[in-house]
Amino acid sequence: MPTTNIRGATINYEIVGKSGPWVALVPGGRRDMSGVKGLAQAIADKGYRVMLHDRRNCGLSDVVIDGEDSEYEIWADDLYELMRKNDALPAFVGGSSSGCRTSVLFALRHPEACRGLLLWRVTGGRFACERLAKNYYQQYIDAARSGGMKAVTELEHFKERCEAKPSNRDYLMRLDPQRFIAVMARWKKSFDESVDLPIIGASEADLKSIKVPAVVIPGNDRTHGMATGKLAASLIPKSELHLIWEKDEDSDLTPAEDWDPKNDEMAGYFVAMMKRAAA
Repeated sequence: MPTTNIRGATINYEIVGKSGPWVALVPGGRRDMSGVKGLAQAIADKGYRVMLHDRRNCGLSDVVIDGEDSEYEIWADDLYELMRKNDALPAFVGGSSSGCRTSVLFALRHPEACRGLLLWRVTGGRFACERLAKNYYQQYIDAARSGGMKAVTELEHFKERCEAKPSNRDYLMRLDPQRFIAVMARWKKSFDESVDLPIIGASEADLKSIKVPAVVIPGNDRTHGMATGKLAASLIPKSELHLIWEKDEDSDLTPAEDWDPKNDEMAGYFVAMMKRAAA
């Protein structure tokens, strides 16, 4: 797979499909691009080119703990630059969970580059903010405080990043633990400040300002509650809501793999919107 330097980070990416309008899909959590490969193929089969990539700090891309913006704002700007370098703008942009946040921020920060939004498993509310802030940031802050950067590299996510790409371990071990803690704390703050927002990272005014069409497919667990997706759809002016689950499951997080059998159904909703937007 090709790589390219995006704003100081080596990014691993792949293009699915040979021709047609451009789409970018971003997986949830800190999963690698394989998390949306099935959906990307279903969309590509209908005549689109789909950009996939491992975000910085994910998959086979570089670990870079730096930046003044929130992590998902950094991801949004990275995606813009990756698409620009591949002459793939404007594009339809979408994602699940953290990928959904990235996509919304892409539309807000680069409105001229976004043709439409494909959003599923939308995150918002106190439970999601507190759970994700702990999982994404606080556990690593605690590790760095107690055991320095060596302790950070022994936790699952960063251990996997170091094993997949040894230069990531070299980078982390050179990093000043206090610098690491400061950046992680700043990234965590963006979640702490989203507790009362309709979705993590975007206010009601932000969502109402989005001018492109959107498809919103709510999630089905306590982190990606159905009510959050419905609220987002009600606030984005040109949005359409599609429910593919009957109710929320009684769980903090349903496995992302549970969504794989829904790829064809989701692709149908997304492609229908993109065709209408193109027309």
